[in-house]
Amino acid sequence: MMNRLFFNWVKRHPLLAFFILADALSWIFIIPLIARAQGMLQLQVPFSLHYLTAYGPMLAALIVTEICDGSAGLRELLGRLFKWRVGWLWILISAFSPVLLWAISTLVIFVVSGSLPDLKLFGQVNYLPYLGIGTWILWILNSGIGEETGWRGFALPRLQKKYSALKATLILASGWIIWHFPFFFYLESYREMGLPMFPVFAIGVAAGAVVFTWLYNSSQGSVLMVILWHGSFNFITATQAGKGTAAAIVTALVMVWAVVVIIVFRPANLSRSPKQVV
Repeated sequence: MMNRLFFNWVKRHPLLAFFILADALSWIFIIPLIARAQGMLQLQVPFSLHYLTAYGPMLAALIVTEICDGSAGLRELLGRLFKWRVGWLWILISAFSPVLLWAISTLVIFVVSGSLPDLKLFGQVNYLPYLGIGTWILWILNSGIGEETGWRGFALPRLQKKYSALKATLILASGWIIWHFPFFFYLESYREMGLPMFPVFAIGVAAGAVVFTWLYNSSQGSVLMVILWHGSFNFITATQAGKGTAAAIVTALVMVWAVVVIIVFRPANLSRSPKQVV
C-alpha cells in the first residue's frame, strides 16, 4: 500500500520527487561528515565519503525515471548520456573551454603579480592521495556523471517542457544551490569561503547553470557534453591549483559568459538550437 502511494506520488510530481531524492541520497553521506567536522561525532568517518555525494542526483534520476517511464525511459536517458555525435566543435568546447578560462585567469594573475601556479597542484584534491592527471578523470566520473545525469539529464529537459530555457535554468539552479549548501559546514574549500560568501556562490552557480543549458541545447541534448564541461571545470577549480584568486577570476568569466548567452541567444532557448525537452 505504501509503495503504491509513493509510486503514484512520484508519477504525479516527478520533478519534486527528483529534487527531494537527490538531496536525501546525497545528504545521507553529508550528515555524518558535518557531524564529524563540527565536533559532534567522535567516530572517525572518512571525509573521502564526500565523493559519494555526487551520485545522489544520478540515483534520483534513475529511480524517478524507472517509476515514471520504465525501461524505455531509462534507455532514452542513457542514450543522451552517451550522445557523442554532436560535432568536434562542441566536444572541444565541452572538454577544453574551462581550461581556456583557467589560462586567462593565470595570465591575469601573472600580469598583476608575476607569479605562475604550480601545475603539480592540479593532481591534489580534498581527502584523496595525489592523483596527477587522474583528477580530471575523477571529476568526469564523479561530479560529471554523478551530478549531470540528474541535473541536465533528468531535470532540465522536463523543466524546459514547461518553461522557457532561462526560467527552467533558474529553477534548476535553485535546487542545485540548495543541494550544495551543506558543503559549507564540512568541505574545506567551502568552509574557507565562509557562509557570508554564499550569495556570491549562489550567483556563480546560477551563471554556470546558464552556460550548461546553452551547451546542452546547442549539442542537441547531449548529457555527455555537460559531463565533460563539468569535469573539466572542477579540474581547474576544485584542486589546489585552482583555489583562491584563480577560481574567483574563472567564476567571474563564467558570469560574463552567462550574461552574453542570455543577451545573444535570448531567454526562450538560450541557444541557436531549440530547447531540448523530453
